[in-house]
Amino acid sequence: MKEETIINFTHHQTAHCENGVVSNLMKHNGFSVSEPMVFGIGSGLLFCYIPFLKVNHAPVITYRAMPGHIFKKFAKRTGIKMKREKFSNPKEAQSKLDENLERNNPVGLQVGVYNLLYFPDEYRFHFNAHNMVVYGKQDGRYLISDPVMEEVTSLSEKELEKVRFAKGAFAPKGHMYYPISFPEKLELEKAIVSGIKDTCKTMLAPIPIVGVKGIKTIANLIRKWPKKKGIKTANHYLGQVVRMQEEIGTGGGGFRYIYAAFLQESGKLIGNEKLIELAKEMTEIGDLWRDFAVEASRIYKNRSRNDAGQSENYNQVANQLDHIADLEKVFFKKLKKAI
Repeated sequence: MKEETIINFTHHQTAHCENGVVSNLMKHNGFSVSEPMVFGIGSGLLFCYIPFLKVNHAPVITYRAMPGHIFKKFAKRTGIKMKREKFSNPKEAQSKLDENLERNNPVGLQVGVYNLLYFPDEYRFHFNAHNMVVYGKQDGRYLISDPVMEEVTSLSEKELEKVRFAKGAFAPKGHMYYPISFPEKLELEKAIVSGIKDTCKTMLAPIPIVGVKGIKTIANLIRKWPKKKGIKTANHYLGQVVRMQEEIGTGGGGFRYIYAAFLQESGKLIGNEKLIELAKEMTEIGDLWRDFAVEASRIYKNRSRNDAGQSENYNQVANQLDHIADLEKVFFKKLKKAI
């Protein structure tokens, strides 16, 4: 590869990595698509409790679609063709990345967060579903546009290889993706309707670990954790619920705000006033998720061994979640009707 390859790529900071990568790659290719539009069309909003999958020794709770799904659904619904590649050999992965850069093609990568040296220490934990754009190479270092960071940065060949081949849940295996063809015009209206229908279907699914029912399941488990698991483990598990909500990407509250922005933008675009009204409702639900996170963090940061008092505190945050679940059930039924 040439000593220096720098693609003329504009970095835009966004609230969440996967939406940000897609939005930035779209803008680079001449299509002005906002982060909320990517998230909504790609049916990014979700709640799912995955008891059999552990991260940091606690069950996984996700507030967004699984890694790669937003991009995949957004591309399919808007008629964009995507190339996605995974590798077992790090040298081959680097070679393919270099080839793309030489062809003036910035690429999205899925990476692990733990060894991302430019992340603050408190955000570096074992989570392998982070996304970034590589847009060049200079003095042996890859130029990185990480959408959640304010400024662009860089990583050495070794540093990039380490995060591309991180081990554990959602191991990225060098995952690289980029658009290879576009329609003449993005038909957003149909894509918006498909995205909304899919999200409503998932959030209202009759499955105990998904959507509104999943939120109810977690609320019930939270009530049982102090007695069943002991306060130490209960605190750790509750901490996981909040960490997954607030720190990994933008979590429960933040994703609801992005979805509200999507509904507002979509309502204007397709002339549907109901969507604009529902955007305000979703913002209020986002506020309640944030309130829950604040209350829950007070509980697990308090090292109190007073089991009786702690149990009552756990009941209170569980009640908050039950209330959110009830509101989201009504909300998604209304949204389904609105389109």
